Amino acid sequence: MDEHTHTYEEADYRPAVAPPPQSIFIPGTQIEIIRPIDSPGIYRHALFDFDGTLSLIREGWPDVMIPMMVEILLATGTTETPQELEELVRNFVTELTGKQTIYQMIRLAEEVARRGGRPLDPAEYKRIYHERLMARIEHRREGLRSGRIRPEDMLVPGAIELLEELCRRRVKLYLASGTDEVYVQEEARLLGLDKYFGPHIYGAIDDYRRFSKAMVIEQILTSNQITGRELLGFGDGYVEIQNVKEVGGTAVAVASDEAHKSGKPDPWKRQRLIGVGADVVIPDYREWRALIGYLWGVIQIPAG
Repeated sequence: MDEHTHTYEEADYRPAVAPPPQSIFIPGTQIEIIRPIDSPGIYRHALFDFDGTLSLIREGWPDVMIPMMVEILLATGTTETPQELEELVRNFVTELTGKQTIYQMIRLAEEVARRGGRPLDPAEYKRIYHERLMARIEHRREGLRSGRIRPEDMLVPGAIELLEELCRRRVKLYLASGTDEVYVQEEARLLGLDKYFGPHIYGAIDDYRRFSKAMVIEQILTSNQITGRELLGFGDGYVEIQNVKEVGGTAVAVASDEAHKSGKPDPWKRQRLIGVGADVVIPDYREWRALIGYLWGVIQIPAG
């Protein structure tokens, strides 16, 4: 992404849309239509989130972050029990999921200070978290490097087939993640995704106010001189769904079951992503043909 002269702070989660009273699905599929798209087939650019949307390498990250934060808060000398702290931490980690990792660490520092502790810089908390996360997932990364693990085993099912089809339709692809850019680029290579996105792989940087998915979208629209209606967005986090809808694009919520790859939508993700305006909800990309057929107007959905 080009250097920006302005800064940006990602907004907190603010649900503004209620779930539909009755679900409408493309017949015979798990593809849920929340609201009909008005301009099928107009898409020329598509933005993807990374972790949970395409990659499963970091599946299970809350099991690293939450215990680390509880451990740090206990060290302040608080009289709260580990169970009370776990509930507190789980709530704010969940609430902030989708934003860059640094925002969860900023909140941790605030909670430490609230208990009379002297917090570290949030960037230091992020470094400690990342060290622990890498210890948990390194066998996956090493397995991909050595060939012991197949890339498709660490991808949301159907991802490659969907990306191939979008490329065939001459849709330009972009990848934007709240994970640090150096790791997003490395893990995209390990998964064989870099060939689809080329130079358009973006991630968090140390100065977190100078990167955001909204900035990436702004640049896509400006540099290509297009309107938001031509943008298609895929994500399992609220930030990218919210950002795509803010510019008038079509947002596909990927309510992926990262741990089990069950082919069923994760209920928590589904509700959360509908709340910020998702147009379509899918559990993964296994039904990519029907999804593409709907987005390009080949499959029509009767009015509910």
